[in-house]
Amino acid sequence: MKKLLLIPFLLSLAFSGFGQNNIRKLPEVSLKNLKGETINSTSLLNSEGLTVINFWATWCKPCMLELSNIKDLYADWKKETKVKIVAVSIDDSRNTPKVGPLVSGKGWTYDIMLDANGDFKRALNVNNIPHTFVVNTKGEIIWQHNSYAPGDEDELYEIIQKNSAKP
Repeated sequence: MKKLLLIPFLLSLAFSGFGQNNIRKLPEVSLKNLKGETINSTSLLNSEGLTVINFWATWCKPCMLELSNIKDLYADWKKETKVKIVAVSIDDSRNTPKVGPLVSGKGWTYDIMLDANGDFKRALNVNNIPHTFVVNTKGEIIWQHNSYAPGDEDELYEIIQKNSAKP
């Protein structure tokens, strides 16, 4: 008898999520830019198109590879889709002084933000880096990807192209 009562309960749990709006919004968190100015995370949104938010660190080799591989494509991506890329360093306060020189040396033209306290990382439940989010103009997270392998930038661009025409 207990098993018979358990089945309807489990079915109701399984179907309770249907019909609900499960859209995840970009959280409001304070970050710093390379000049030391405090910026609200929602102000990072691109009013003209999608925003790609990439969490990385100076000590993360896959992060360096991903952002460097995207660097060569970014100008064309911006021109074709109006996408904006924001690279959020999760380096702690001891390593944040290394971020600016590293970015300059790599020639990255992304908006660079510092999340030294990890508030933004925690708010988005980022556990491993690199971790990339695609956010629309309404602040809705429409795609995310964890880790990096060469060629992942092609998948990212497909997602950007597919969703660029959508508000």
